[in-house]
This record gives sequence, structure tokens and C-alpha cells, in this order.
Amino acid sequence: MTASVRRRLFRAGGWGLAKRIVKPIPVVGTVVAVGLAGYEIKKKGLIPGAIHVGLDVTPILGTAKGIIEVFTGDWIPDKNQRRQRSR
Repeated sequence: MTASVRRRLFRAGGWGLAKRIVKPIPVVGTVVAVGLAGYEIKKKGLIPGAIHVGLDVTPILGTAKGIIEVFTGDWIPDKNQRRQRSR
């Protein structure tokens, strides 16, 4: 059972890392950001998610934001992280 849990965590972490690496590439990153727009909006909320996607889709700004987020993490926190921080 522990092997399957490790495998799942590795896959999830690998996917997250792949998204962060691909998003800064100008044309490919825009396509990925548009493709993941619904997921990001659901995860972050309507307004913060729309801002997040809008920044990611903007070519130069999205590339800079993506490169910085690889090292610092998300600028716009998810809904569940905002709730935990407010408690």
C-alpha cells in the first residue's frame, strides 16, 4: 500500500512541476494556461482564478510570473489556503 501512495504522490508532484516548467514557455504556456483555466478558477475562486489565468495568458507577463513562481510558489493562493490563513 505504501508503494501505491508514494507513486501517487510522485505523479502528482511531477505533474505540478511539469505545469510550472511548461507555463513560462510563451506559446505553449498560453495554450496550457487556457486549457487549465477552468481548473484554476475552481481551485482559486472566480475573481482570483480569473486574475491568475489572465496573468498566465499574457505573453511576457505570464512568462515572468511563471518563472518567478517556479522558485517562490503561487502568488495567488488557493481557496483552502486562504481559509487556513485567516483562522
